[in-house]
Amino acid sequence: MRPQFAQPLARDAMAYVLAGGRGSRLKELTDNRAKPAVYFGGMSRIIDFALSNAINSGIRRIGVATQYKAHSLIRHMNRAWNFMRPERNESFDILPASQRISEAMWYEGTADAVYQNIDIIESYAPKYMVILAGDHIYKMDYELMLQQHVNSGADVTIGCLVVPSASATEFGVMAVDADAVITDFVEKPANPPEIPGEPGMSLASMGIYVFETRFLFELLRADAADKDSSRDFGKDIIPKVVKGGKAVAHRFTDSCIRAAEEIGEYWRDVGTLDAYFEANLDLTDTVPALNMYDRDWPVWTDQIIAAPAKFVHDEDGRRGMAISSLISQDCIVSGATARRSLLFTGVKMGSYSSVSEGVILPYCNIGRGARLSRVIIDSGVRIPEGLVVGEDPVLDAKRFRRTEQGVCLINKRMIEQLG
Repeated sequence: MRPQFAQPLARDAMAYVLAGGRGSRLKELTDNRAKPAVYFGGMSRIIDFALSNAINSGIRRIGVATQYKAHSLIRHMNRAWNFMRPERNESFDILPASQRISEAMWYEGTADAVYQNIDIIESYAPKYMVILAGDHIYKMDYELMLQQHVNSGADVTIGCLVVPSASATEFGVMAVDADAVITDFVEKPANPPEIPGEPGMSLASMGIYVFETRFLFELLRADAADKDSSRDFGKDIIPKVVKGGKAVAHRFTDSCIRAAEEIGEYWRDVGTLDAYFEANLDLTDTVPALNMYDRDWPVWTDQIIAAPAKFVHDEDGRRGMAISSLISQDCIVSGATARRSLLFTGVKMGSYSSVSEGVILPYCNIGRGARLSRVIIDSGVRIPEGLVVGEDPVLDAKRFRRTEQGVCLINKRMIEQLG
């Protein structure tokens, strides 16, 4: 339960989402879209989680900085997030790199993506800035992090995950004292510092920062004047505050949102094909680790007007059915079978076809008699009749993108090259 302030601090905050990353480890899945725009969970996009957390936390001023192949992302936000109303003191700004500060086309780093839009932020006069990464899957109440920031007198508060030290080498990692004050911040260290009193465990950055707006702008202006800076929060801004001010760690466990059925806190970086595949399939579990049905903390997204899912034919060998699967609207499973799979909006499965452990993105068409196992199929792909994937690893690797864990990514170009 939240402690009570005179009014929620979120009302005086702006959420600023950094959503310009390509996500190159997702390979062809990000050829035409930024990582935050990648589909997830049947109907959502990855960015919907950070944006929904902001809305559900009570933040009503939001900015999203975009950069890499942003059309799909911008189109989604225009459709899904156009309900913010200025007359209610709400705002939603999409902020592509647009040569507003200099003639350089792109944002030079995460800090520069905020610096270049200082004048827009100032026009809303938020007291606090909540800086967010737009490419992680989690549910979190930012109001609780804001409250810790104010109560601790911190210059910056950093959202942190408690992770085994052995797996912390891919994160920005914090050394802290007994009061959670950060004494050092290192990017991807070979020997991550451990948490006092918790041997073998480290605090890894979630890429979530809370600042007072005025203080943040001072930092950004000084950073912009430093010709040696890489214009990055993790590499430049945060280390300066740790060295010369007060930086405090906020544990995700203190503000994560769990529905009644969720046992532990859930946070995923779906930055690789295998991680993306597993996180989607997690949702098919009888009691999933991430509850997408939580009406108290909904994941907002584009509400597409479409027909309900349809299952047709009922005869041996040709029965439309789904087992331990999520089937989205406008899908037709015609005499076909889906097992432990996600069918996103508008997927059509032809008779005698089957999908087992499949993540099938919107508006795919699976031809009659196709057998697919452990696949990610990009949106709009037409799978030929009789195609078999997931039974011959050598053949799969020649035709498609096959991961170390045996997951095949299939896109339109790969299908066209089959001849």
